[in-house]
Amino acid sequence: MKKWQQRIGNWFTEHLDMPADVVLELPRITTIGHFHAYIENHRGLVLFSDNELRLRLNTGFLRITGESFVLKVMLPEEILLEGKMKEFKFIDS
Repeated sequence: MKKWQQRIGNWFTEHLDMPADVVLELPRITTIGHFHAYIENHRGLVLFSDNELRLRLNTGFLRITGESFVLKVMLPEEILLEGKMKEFKFIDS
């Protein structure tokens, strides 16, 4: 079922110029330098500490490591993280 959804999503993005993050439910990560990260389209907070943030995604997890993390905004599908980001890593489930 997931492969079928991905094929249809790819077709929509290629032929109808629809954004991939919307059609395929991919995360959108916007960073400002290495001090702010705004993450949209996540599926829940798994872990938060002073130096690590882990979010559930449709395709696995996103792990952000760094220093002095503070959650400035936390909504059901959006998070604004402040601190010194060092690494963004996608982990397949």
